[in-house]
Amino acid sequence: MNWIKENSWFLLFFIWSFPMGYYRSQFRKIVYETDDWKINIKPFFVKEMKGLFGNVFPKNQEYLKMRNFYRFYLVVYVGLFLAWRYF
Repeated sequence: MNWIKENSWFLLFFIWSFPMGYYRSQFRKIVYETDDWKINIKPFFVKEMKGLFGNVFPKNQEYLKMRNFYRFYLVVYVGLFLAWRYF
């Protein structure tokens, strides 16, 4: 029990980051308009950042839903980091 208490932040980060690969993959597949698995290992960041902070496909409901969810996911991730840093 003491180990869990000492490593609670590590466990929270691990649990929250576990599904991140899946969410990022889904988002990148929408932004780059491909189903190829290689999109997960290629370092294309410019279009991905435009898609995350902008509105690349305003009429695509799947893109809008995934973008907003991915934004929420990353905001919680930043919130966890800030909580760890300052508490």
